[in-house]
Amino acid sequence: MKINRATDYGVRLMVYLAGCPEKVVSRAEASRKLAIPAEFLAKIAQTLARAGFIEIRQGRTGGYRLTKDPAKVTLLEVVEALEGDLLLNVCVTRPEACQFSTRCKVHLVWEAARKGLRDLLGSIYLTDLVLESENKTEK
Repeated sequence: MKINRATDYGVRLMVYLAGCPEKVVSRAEASRKLAIPAEFLAKIAQTLARAGFIEIRQGRTGGYRLTKDPAKVTLLEVVEALEGDLLLNVCVTRPEACQFSTRCKVHLVWEAARKGLRDLLGSIYLTDLVLESENKTEK
């Protein structure tokens, strides 16, 4: 599985906003600091706003602001808002799509891998990632 560029950028934006949760961050600032093209960032922000994670404010003092407590938002929630349901193979969520899924040994591996990835991403909160990046810049 490979996440797409929009998901990577969206996660970066969410972590950046989590580092300044009360602030409205302008699109220009976010684009510059995160090295994300401004137009692409605007599209990603729309997706995150529709998912209820951020608010987009218009105008001269506009920009992006978190609408949820970053200590309560998991990486899994953000990734799935941007990427959709995490799948390694269609048979994991739709066994009827594959005639072999009830007896396929690899199906069990796909299920375990999906569960492991979801468990890992679901255990990481935005604040964890903010703290991690702060610790790295201090060294």
